Amino acid sequence: MKAAVFKETGRPLVVESCPDPAPDAGEVLIRVGRCGICSSDLHMTSGHGFTYPAGSILGHEYAGEVVEVGAGVMNLKVGDRITAMPMAGCGACPECFRGFPLGCARMRSLMSGYAEFARAAESSAVKLPQSLSVEDGALIEPLASSLRGVAMSGIRPGSRVLVLGVGPIGMGAIYWAKLLGASDVIAVARSERQRDLAMHMGATGFFTQGEDLTRRIGAAPGGLPEIVFECVGAPGALGAAADLVAPRGTVVVLGMCMSADSINPFFAGFKSLVMKFSAAYELRDFEAAARAMDRGSVEPRAMISDIIPLEALPDTFERLREKPHGCKILVNPGAA
Repeated sequence: MKAAVFKETGRPLVVESCPDPAPDAGEVLIRVGRCGICSSDLHMTSGHGFTYPAGSILGHEYAGEVVEVGAGVMNLKVGDRITAMPMAGCGACPECFRGFPLGCARMRSLMSGYAEFARAAESSAVKLPQSLSVEDGALIEPLASSLRGVAMSGIRPGSRVLVLGVGPIGMGAIYWAKLLGASDVIAVARSERQRDLAMHMGATGFFTQGEDLTRRIGAAPGGLPEIVFECVGAPGALGAAADLVAPRGTVVVLGMCMSADSINPFFAGFKSLVMKFSAAYELRDFEAAARAMDRGSVEPRAMISDIIPLEALPDTFERLREKPHGCKILVNPGAA
């Protein structure tokens, strides 16, 4: 098969021929239909913080068609269209039973969506409803990541919410906050570039960053929000989120900054704020994302800004390091 392989920091991905994978027991093999490019892949090949091992095939936002089933697979068959969490656990510990293999001490990675074929664990897979395309399926992973954070926030109908950062995770947080009944969903970004998309996803207000941002938002009807979702993932974002939340409010960190960051504990304590951190998702988050889109809440489709063939991935990857563009770029490994 063809795959885009990470060789070393400072070198573009290399598209080359690799052995076709075979499913282990409890796994299926899928022909990858689409795989989203995630900013975490850019960070984890940059040489700063955690770095993928040389020879890795990245890509974890994938969907495709089952072409082979391994021993013991009971509920999936050849021809099924699925998406899946890019990991699997032992299947017998408390974290696995709750559908959170990331917390399993024996968790193994199944990232390899930047390739024509990829393995997926049956226990981590979700069948795509007939109404959804493989493009929709590739959006399930980032939507699930956003949903877990929104669910952790204690959001309820009528909540006033702010989303700091309007990349794919921020857009997902906007989508879920509005879908779960927030009365106000304020989006905050560095520029106006994504305003229209943020409003399409469910934002009711949009602000650009600036020195007087807290004052401007606080002066708006309703005042500072009771919930802030930090979806920037850069140093300084924790402090900004703490500034923007109302007293006794909640900050949920979804940005996954890979460098040290800090907040002022006295200021946070003076506000009596609660700060929570979320990474990845549970199986139920994948299932809920698929159900929401199947019911017709298909606003996330607008996040797809481009679909590229595998051969274009190395150059696109490097351009994204220099200047992000669009919102969500999908790779079609089978395209000529």
